[in-house]
Amino acid sequence: MATLPTNIEMIDAIVCVSDLSRAVRYYTNVLGFDPPMWTTDDFTSVSLAGHGIYLAQRQQGQPGSWIWVGVGDVRALHDLSAERCAIIRMPPTNCPWALKLHVEDPDGNVLRFGSDPD
Repeated sequence: MATLPTNIEMIDAIVCVSDLSRAVRYYTNVLGFDPPMWTTDDFTSVSLAGHGIYLAQRQQGQPGSWIWVGVGDVRALHDLSAERCAIIRMPPTNCPWALKLHVEDPDGNVLRFGSDPD
């Protein structure tokens, strides 16, 4: 195992969005993320259960990024996401490694939620 001269405090994804205000509304109102604690004109962070995703307007990354989010119950999350009119790219699908659900944001970034397979 590699060693570092310091500890790792967190690893968070940065996704590129075309309209920061729209992205914040989608992540908070539709996907259930906590509202940002801070924001600039083109950069902010939203969090879900203490884990963050940075949203960068037209900078830092490419639209169409994918993020894996491990959860306890994909089916319950799917039901809530569908009720809130989330963009469901792929409904719960069982794979040998996980039961997964793909939810897309308005810029084509995909959150791949996964829980234990059935």
